[in-house]
Amino acid sequence: MQFVFYGYDKKDHLPVRMENRPAHVSWLKSSPCLLAGPLLIDDGDMCGSMVVMEADDLESAEALFAQDPYAQADLFETSSVTQWNWVIGKPE
Repeated sequence: MQFVFYGYDKKDHLPVRMENRPAHVSWLKSSPCLLAGPLLIDDGDMCGSMVVMEADDLESAEALFAQDPYAQADLFETSSVTQWNWVIGKPE
């Protein structure tokens, strides 16, 4: 199953994001990540994250996303994990 994670950064936490970005990217590369990228505000600065991963169930997905260095750095003001069905653009 696929799960999508949305995390919205705490206000004025861009320095926390940037400090933890190398570890976050490394973690993504070693995880069952299908796609990922930052959410952006109008000026192009990063303000959150969207990640899609494979997991067996919601509980496993939540545990997986809790391992993200961004989550461990307490970057996110709010976050959610939702089961997702990939329909268009899915690799064969």
